[in-house]
Formats: sequence, structure tokens, C-alpha cells
Amino acid sequence: KEKGKWPCDTKADGILMQLEARGARAVFFTEIANAKGGCGKTTISTNLAAAFSQCGLKTAIADVDPQGSSLQWIDRRPENVPSIIGLDWSDGVGKVKKSIDRLVIDAPAALTPKEFQALLKMADGIVMPILPSAFDQVAAMNFLSKVETLKPIRKNKKQVAVVANRVRARSRSTRALMEFLQSFNHRPVMTLRETVMYTDAADNGVSVFDKQTKAAKDAQSDWSNLITYLET
Repeated sequence: KEKGKWPCDTKADGILMQLEARGARAVFFTEIANAKGGCGKTTISTNLAAAFSQCGLKTAIADVDPQGSSLQWIDRRPENVPSIIGLDWSDGVGKVKKSIDRLVIDAPAALTPKEFQALLKMADGIVMPILPSAFDQVAAMNFLSKVETLKPIRKNKKQVAVVANRVRARSRSTRALMEFLQSFNHRPVMTLRETVMYTDAADNGVSVFDKQTKAAKDAQSDWSNLITYLET
């Protein structure tokens, strides 16, 4: 991939090159999880995978949800954007080829504790999207309370990166969400603005990273902190 274009001109890309130079292992597993449905897990999964692929990294999405939304998105991808490999894990965790550089795991809401821990064992970190609503905050509180009792999280061997999703600037619901997350000592690593751009892109099998419009570039800048967080 040509350097000097987003997201390969970011701090995160420089970290990628440093990791490769030090001989760090190539594959990195990120699990996108939340016990609440409809919070944007697939949106995060597909756009994060597209960001990695735009940097020339061989990227795959493991779709654990029987609905297969991420796999359907991959099937819709046009030929003029970087390819992403789709793995169907709806019937159980599968194998990952050594040639894969980045694996994004799109986890469904309805996971048993045993299934969640199996995915957590594989993942290097968890990304948890949450919406600015009272219903989502209650679900997030229950989810975080359970997750933080798990040994890898409790001993800080694996981190939970919270994403404030579909927020409106200066809205009451956004303020309530930020206060809620602060009470849990989970400041959002990334904040995504509410925009139809993600829905429109998903309908066509692309992401904000596959577009070069000014609006897309503005949306891309929101992802820098999360990518840097995951790569350090």
C-alpha cells in the first residue's frame, strides 16, 4: 500500500513498522464485543478491518454471529478496494492461517460465558461499543461487571477499549454517557459521531477508509486513537 495516505500516514502505521522491525509476531486478534445487540459491533468490525487492509495488512474478519452481517458485507465489497478474508465462525471457533496479519472477531450479543471466554483467550484485546442511551448503559454496566472479573482482564493482561458510538455533540444523552463511563473508569478510547455515512458505506460493502471524500476523511480521523491504542 502506498504510504502517505490515511490510515497509513498515522502514528499507528509507524508503530506497525516498528513492530515488524523488532520481529514481533504478525497476527493480532481484536474481539468486538458487547452483550447488547444493535450497538454497532459489525460497524466497528468492518471499518477497523478496512483500516488494517488499507495499510497493506492481510486482514480477516471472523464472524461469530449466525446472522453473518460482516460476511455479507465482505461479499458486497467491490473489486477496486483491498480484499478482506471472511471466516464463518457461527458454528464454533475455526483455524486462522499464519499468513493473516490482523484478525477482527465480530462477536454476537448472545454468547454463553464459555463461548466468550474461548474468544477472549484468542483475542489480544476487546473493543466494546456502547450507545448513548439508558438501555445501553444498563447493559454495558452488567457486561463490564462480568468481564472485569475474568482473570486476563483483572490482571491487566488484556484491555477493554470502550467506543462511544453514534454520539451527538453537546447532547444530553452524550453527556450522560460520558459521565457513566467515567464512573466505571472507562474513558472512551474512540468517539464516533452519528452519521449516515457508515450505513451508506455498509450497504455498498465499503467503509469510510475506502473513500476519499472530505466527509470520509473527517470520519477517518475519529479512528486514529483506537488504532494507535490497539497497536501499542
